[in-house]
Amino acid sequence: MITKTDILHLAALARINVSEEENTKLQKDFESILGYISLITEVSAEKLQKEAGELRNVLREDGVPHEPGIHTRELLALAPQREGGHVKVEKIL
Repeated sequence: MITKTDILHLAALARINVSEEENTKLQKDFESILGYISLITEVSAEKLQKEAGELRNVLREDGVPHEPGIHTRELLALAPQREGGHVKVEKIL
């Protein structure tokens, strides 16, 4: 699948030096990784649909979890500087 020349080319792109021993090891590692990826690509979406069942949304409906502004006073009390009902910060330009 992948040759030693390919490994050297990738090493040159990454601007790293690869010894002959590392090249051989990387070649085996890349072949193993690419073999695993080829197994993943063989799985079709149709097969997954049959095994997984019907797709549905399992998230909760959006809603207000608590009364708006219920924690505002507590949070403002923790701010080092306040101006009215807002946290005051330094101007950043």
